[in-house]
Amino acid sequence: MIKDYVLEKRKYVIGGAAIVIVLIYLVRLFVLQISTDDYKKNADSNAFLNKIQYPSRGAIYDRNGQLLVFNQPAYDITVVPREINDLDTLDLCQTLGLNKDQFLKIMTDMRDRRRNPGYSRYTHQMFLSQLSSEECGVFQEKQFKFPGFYIQRRTIRQYTYNSAAHVLGDIGEVSIKDIENDDYYIRGDYVGKQGVEKSYESYLRGEKGVEVLLRDAHGRIQGNYMDGAFDRPSVPGKNLTLGLDIQLQMLGEKLMQNKIGSIVAIEPETGEILCLVSSPDFDPHLMIGRQRGKNHLMLQRDKKKPLINRAVQGTYPPGSTFKTAQALVFLEEDIIQENSPSFPCYNAFIYGGLRVGCHAHGSPLPLVPAIATSCNAYFCWGLYRMFGDKKYGSPQNAITVWKDHMVSQGFGYRLGIDIPGESRGFIPNAQFYDKPYNGRWNGLTVISISIGQGEITTTPLQIANLSATIANRGHFVTPHVVKGIEDNALDANYTIPKYPTVSSDHYTSIVEGMRAAVTGGTCRIAESIFPGGQVCGKTGTAQNRGKDHSVFMGFAPMDNPKIAIAVYVENGGFGATYGVPIGTLLMEQYINGELSARSQQLADDFSKRVIYYGEEER
Repeated sequence: MIKDYVLEKRKYVIGGAAIVIVLIYLVRLFVLQISTDDYKKNADSNAFLNKIQYPSRGAIYDRNGQLLVFNQPAYDITVVPREINDLDTLDLCQTLGLNKDQFLKIMTDMRDRRRNPGYSRYTHQMFLSQLSSEECGVFQEKQFKFPGFYIQRRTIRQYTYNSAAHVLGDIGEVSIKDIENDDYYIRGDYVGKQGVEKSYESYLRGEKGVEVLLRDAHGRIQGNYMDGAFDRPSVPGKNLTLGLDIQLQMLGEKLMQNKIGSIVAIEPETGEILCLVSSPDFDPHLMIGRQRGKNHLMLQRDKKKPLINRAVQGTYPPGSTFKTAQALVFLEEDIIQENSPSFPCYNAFIYGGLRVGCHAHGSPLPLVPAIATSCNAYFCWGLYRMFGDKKYGSPQNAITVWKDHMVSQGFGYRLGIDIPGESRGFIPNAQFYDKPYNGRWNGLTVISISIGQGEITTTPLQIANLSATIANRGHFVTPHVVKGIEDNALDANYTIPKYPTVSSDHYTSIVEGMRAAVTGGTCRIAESIFPGGQVCGKTGTAQNRGKDHSVFMGFAPMDNPKIAIAVYVENGGFGATYGVPIGTLLMEQYINGELSARSQQLADDFSKRVIYYGEEER
């Protein structure tokens, strides 16, 4: 009886053990066949070679169809780690111009899944990129000696002109963050790093293709698998057309040689950037090929900071160019009247012990000559009157109204240009002044902002946009570099006009004042340089710790304007010294398509002038 019971129990134990064994096998089979693809990759890698077909990156043209950026062939060396067999490391390094330490670092970085999240022993991994045709030819002759190493053809960027580096940008090898953010990329891919190359990466890069090749038992390529039935062709990237005029751009860069500053020119009707200069600049060819990292480090260490795009990243006091924006706010708020002599000027704004200097001219002045002569006192009185007006209840309420008008004109926030790195500048609000003054301040306390000094900062792009807004008599289109994308529409933000909170009726007086500044005011030199251009302008002399910055904004012609411009020359002194001549020459070049002989001589002269931190040589 006991024996039968024991046998009965043993039956259950044996049965349970059998079930456990079966379950273990099932789980293991599930893991091998479903949960992991290691064995599938192993099998596939023996039979197939998936060769990536890199697309041709989109070309870039200027507004007149001039080719700016195109592609040229380059070659990468890739490796399938599992296929490496009896590698002669010394011979490989000598063939590719590497030393042992470089080879070991490449292999270590490749296997580091933190640096290379897509690493697999069974797939192609980047070993060395951007070889020239000559370097590739040397490797190709000995490739049979290096099993597992392959040649991958791709293209790299090339530039027609040594110009517009800050606008065009460049491409570089993808970072870990790029790979994590977009599964399109794998280690060794290239991506836009700056300029339109970065902003329009998704259009320019195209789509990768793949060629599935069949291998025999010895790993030799036998041809396309199933006659290419599973191949997928690459799709070329989209071409871009910029608003840039490359001839205008090169003239601007010539005029800014040996100077620090920027130029921004806009087509008022469309908001297209015609010219965007940041000086000092650099040759875009430095960002091509395997020396890119070395050259980038060299530029990064340059004390003059050529990598900074001062046109959109530089923030400066706008100086007297800002008086036009002030006048628009005062008119809208009924602080001044267009034709009434409003305020006295005795070569200064004087209130008690406070004095803001001015220069000799008639007094009192109405608005148009106040703009033409850039009367400091006129705009100081205007701000003092507005911030003290009882209809607002307090200076805090008044400055809130004032700031809202300024923001609507494009100040204090990023405009949204389609290249990276734009700064926002600064327009102070009530809270900014309440803190240091415990809420006890008035127009006299902050009087310097009336003439574009003090705490106010703007970018050259914002001043050019102000000029375009005045040229349009009360609206602007968000400034943008790209004019068109092949087979695609531009973002609506770059086509729909924006209207400041100032009535369009008030812009007429500002235009008249800027025209008067050219015919008989602070911009008189513009009339002598480009007498038939109907130029309208406004100078600025922006105070600085060292020598003042020379600033100019303007547009031409007065009616149906074609170009609006802002020029900043750091430490250039009066606006009429550098800003006005440079801006006028660019307007003449764009409107006439060329410079007169006299203007060409003037351009040559300005290109030779050297200004660095207030020191000038000729």
